[in-house]
Amino acid sequence: MDTFHLMKVYIAVAEEQGFSAASRRLNMSAPTVTRAVAHLEETLKVKLLNRTTRYVRMTEAGARYLEDAKRILHDVKVANEAALGINATPQGKISVTAPVLFGQQFVLPTITDYLVRYPQTQVNAVFLDRVVNLLEEGHDVGIRIGELHDSSMRAKKVGNVRLILVASPEYLAKNGIPKNCQELAQHTLIAANTGSLNPDWQFLVNKKNQTIKINPRLTVTTNQAAINAAKNGLGITRIISYQVAEELKNNKLKILLENFEYPAKPINIVHREDKFSSAKVRSFIDLLAENLQTNSALN
Repeated sequence: MDTFHLMKVYIAVAEEQGFSAASRRLNMSAPTVTRAVAHLEETLKVKLLNRTTRYVRMTEAGARYLEDAKRILHDVKVANEAALGINATPQGKISVTAPVLFGQQFVLPTITDYLVRYPQTQVNAVFLDRVVNLLEEGHDVGIRIGELHDSSMRAKKVGNVRLILVASPEYLAKNGIPKNCQELAQHTLIAANTGSLNPDWQFLVNKKNQTIKINPRLTVTTNQAAINAAKNGLGITRIISYQVAEELKNNKLKILLENFEYPAKPINIVHREDKFSSAKVRSFIDLLAENLQTNSALN
């Protein structure tokens, strides 16, 4: 059997965690799918899956093979597109991921522009407040805020953002402006429990890290809710600077304790493309980079 075909079958079984589900996904009979995986294991002389009557799970070797197989098939697809001349004009579907507010405010306008420029393209935009694995979750392009740890990804720096404390002018007029981190205990604090930020608040005091364990009066599950509460005069919240660019510009919020902030965090466009990159991905990255690098809220 063709090795690439066997890889496709194995990926479907591993991701669906079952032969029947994989057969439906591939429009193949379940016995054919079972024989294909068995043939692959026999050829490799490695057990890829543990099977019972109730479930199918990957072995450690199977998990490594899944990642390698997906990367190989992706490279084959890109090479085929390059050979067929698809690189000449952007066409086809790409998947883009970014943090929720960043995606809505800064990535979506580029997506709209991209779709207007290239009528034969489609974009799947996935905005999530967590680190997304591009390879495992099938995305072509992502935005990462902060230091990069995945060396397998290619990256293009497009800006910087700060982690800041903000409050409304009305709240500060009524309650005063904190002069140091310790004075935060005397104020009403708003925490955004989004999973993307440490629940404790960190500062630099005399060039040393200092962590403040806060006791928020209000805890919300989205950054936008925390911003809204701060704008309404409830108290002080911690947020990433780009998320309140308009509010700062319009004097709806004020930055506090700037002298105690950590250094700015880099913004990177990350992707898994190489010299054979398809035009659809390459052109999107170029357009997004141009728009972000010229945005005053990010630089």
